[in-house]
Amino acid sequence: MLDGDYALSILPRLLQGTWVTIQLVAVAFVFGMALAVGVALLRVSPKPWRSWPAWLYIQVIRGTPLLVQIYLFYYGLGTFFSQTPAVRQSFLWPYLREGFWYAVIALGVSTGAYAGEIIRGAIQAVPRGEIEAARSLGLRPRHVIWRIILPRAIGTCLPALGGETILTLKSTALASTITVLDLMGQARFAKAQSLRLYEPLLEAALIYILLTLLITRAFAFAEARMGRHRNPVRLLNDAA
Repeated sequence: MLDGDYALSILPRLLQGTWVTIQLVAVAFVFGMALAVGVALLRVSPKPWRSWPAWLYIQVIRGTPLLVQIYLFYYGLGTFFSQTPAVRQSFLWPYLREGFWYAVIALGVSTGAYAGEIIRGAIQAVPRGEIEAARSLGLRPRHVIWRIILPRAIGTCLPALGGETILTLKSTALASTITVLDLMGQARFAKAQSLRLYEPLLEAALIYILLTLLITRAFAFAEARMGRHRNPVRLLNDAA
């Protein structure tokens, strides 16, 4: 039987973990999207020495479980850094000894691979006529990429990127395996302390659902803002 008083008593702890989860998603999203744009541009390059490394990166990351990647970063890089005097004496050591940043790196690298392939497909779907029109105006290749191709591609694949962000949110639960007290980590800690299974996990599930709804609404808003000029119904209403 569920205990309402106990559920309320652990809520502050779960909210602390929720804030850590939000930070994980936010930092990993920024890092992953920056990586994804670079990977996507390399993938569409006609030069094999550019496209093949990006293809290999995507295949390796998508072909291995995220938990394995987290362990490799945390136990592999973490052990290497801890045994390197130059790193231990640098200003980076207070960050590099925390599991949080290894989780961020693993989540960002994973997001970069999946989102990079999404953006690659969106770039290849940009109408050729728009690119030729931009070139005919005398825009340089880099201006065509950053002002025409990428905004058009990202606006097209926003729903898929929203889905990828939700997957990243759910993947943050794996960060608790490397001592990160995120939402799932706090739920597991409360469960271990009280030996109660249902209350911590049900509360955590509800918070994950709320966070998912917020991400969905945020991407829906961004999609509406970026795509309002391409909405035929809106255009007809404006013309009327």
